[in-house]
Amino acid sequence: MTKQERSWILYDCANSAQTLVVTTAILPIFFKSYAAADLSAEQSTFYWGLGNTVAAIIVAIMAPILGSMADREGVKKRLFALFLVIGLVSTASLAAVGQGDWVLCLFIYGLSTIGFYGSTVFYDSFLVDVTQKDRMDWVSSNGFAWGYLASTIPYIVCMLLIAQAESLGFASKASATRFAFIITAVWWCVLSIPMLRHVKQRHFVPATANPVRESLARLAATLRDIARYKHLFLFLLAYFLYIDGVHTIYKMATSFGLDVGIDSTQLMLILLVTQLVAFPFAILYGKLAGRFTARRMILFGIGTYFGVTILAFFIASAWHFWLLAILVGTAQGGIQSLSRSFYGKLVPPEKSAQFFGFYDIFGKFAAILGPVMVGGFGLLFGNVRVGVFSLILLFLLGGLLLLKVDAEKAAAS
Repeated sequence: MTKQERSWILYDCANSAQTLVVTTAILPIFFKSYAAADLSAEQSTFYWGLGNTVAAIIVAIMAPILGSMADREGVKKRLFALFLVIGLVSTASLAAVGQGDWVLCLFIYGLSTIGFYGSTVFYDSFLVDVTQKDRMDWVSSNGFAWGYLASTIPYIVCMLLIAQAESLGFASKASATRFAFIITAVWWCVLSIPMLRHVKQRHFVPATANPVRESLARLAATLRDIARYKHLFLFLLAYFLYIDGVHTIYKMATSFGLDVGIDSTQLMLILLVTQLVAFPFAILYGKLAGRFTARRMILFGIGTYFGVTILAFFIASAWHFWLLAILVGTAQGGIQSLSRSFYGKLVPPEKSAQFFGFYDIFGKFAAILGPVMVGGFGLLFGNVRVGVFSLILLFLLGGLLLLKVDAEKAAAS
């Protein structure tokens, strides 16, 4: 691999720590058991989903506009760095959350999410700059794979810190958890340095005297010319549906596990195993895409998630949750990495940031629907299993639409 490819992959290792510690595992437990301790289980799950939704709306609105601006020479890296700083500062600021401060916790978490996903828009679009089309599936898969594996390092450190809080001199597990958020921010910062130093923007549009006006004009022209990109936008619609389910499952997994009776210590261990399982399977998906095509492997991943939603409805004991976590681990990295590379091969390289802005807006608006479905149906029926089961429609419709996407026609448009 080239230095740029390795540096790009390393950023997946950097920001995956935020995904695991903040979005998926430790912060949700901290939120439900400490920051939102005065709320009922259903209420805290609902507000956690709502917090994810609001942050996703903000990013989704900004993404295509900023993406269009970022296609000018040198701008993509600067916007990436801006959102990276927002994510780092807000993640570390979670250490300031006290007991009962659930509103403050959601606000800071929202900023961390905006920083994370905002930087990811530009990070994803750099895929066309760091490698060639015939290597995109492999490079993208390695990004997710090594991200899953590397994120277990700060996660294990944070788990041990919380488990041994008093013996390590912390006043409580809550104090140790706050320090864990600082560890996560430091990890994210340090491993981002190679990306900032070595990754360069190779594809761009010429600079203009009025960059903001020109960027908005280019964005409007793309929207008017949607018919030209029919199959590309058909893929985005399919992606909107199935990635909604994927994002919702990993964002709401901890809340769901707590609500069905899994203790927090076992939950953190289960999520660690999920990351370890995801590592080899993300690489495997990348290899198999070369033989069976990326679209077929994405469909296989959708089928796996389809089964997960059915099994989740009938969950009755801890080992059932273990099974679900392992199944998710086999598909999670592959379906995301191949979606990214499949799309990367369809977009015009010189408009990569703009088109990945659309990719992000579809992905983030997808993240708006799923958490509210799980939390809302769970609150309505008094059973979170009903909310999780509702996700089956997203995987079904997403898979059916993906079958209609003609990759050759999309690439030729």
